[in-house]
Amino acid sequence: MQIAVVEDDDGVGDALVEALTSHGHRPIRMRRGADLLLGHRDLDAVILDLGLPDADGLQVLRQLRAVSDVPVVILTARGDERSVVRGLRGGADDYLVKPARLAELLARVDVVTQRRRALSETSRIVRAGDVVVDLDAREVEVGGEPVTLTPKEFDLLAVLVARPGAAVSRQQLMDAVWGDAYVAISRSLDVHMTGLRAKLARPGLISTIRGYGYRWGG
Repeated sequence: MQIAVVEDDDGVGDALVEALTSHGHRPIRMRRGADLLLGHRDLDAVILDLGLPDADGLQVLRQLRAVSDVPVVILTARGDERSVVRGLRGGADDYLVKPARLAELLARVDVVTQRRRALSETSRIVRAGDVVVDLDAREVEVGGEPVTLTPKEFDLLAVLVARPGAAVSRQQLMDAVWGDAYVAISRSLDVHMTGLRAKLARPGLISTIRGYGYRWGG
């Protein structure tokens, strides 16, 4: 697995990288929260310290969760109950207090990634009324007839149908389709969403959540 080690302490960071490498993982060392927010897309898991030089780790976690559900294990010196609760409620999958035993940390990383993988193993063919989306073949049918989407239109659709009934933010969509929610042009999302809705021709199938984003399934 490709695992980000977000830790500014060289002693701790180097030890984690060595341990992960020895267990067959591909660790990526990051020292700032900004590095994680810009480089999270190809990660299988994150080990996140809260005491970062550019931002508090809890703030970084909140920003990450706005665009990604990559498994996160917090590893920090903060052991007070308030910090633990805030970390878990803020979207962390697990929370460990330093000094942590490496074997336990590795085991917990394995558990959270397996859990997330199991949740994501859903059907690759999604149906909503007479609309059929084949995620693997990248094909869409409406009323039994094929509909041709542009690559970006299909990418938007794929993000939405992967979370039926759930609110998906504009940031999440821009990050998933254009690669970075913080530099993507919001107008591009509007143009492609308009085209996607017109081609599906099923009003209400993709509903707008004012001030937030969109939902698949009304």
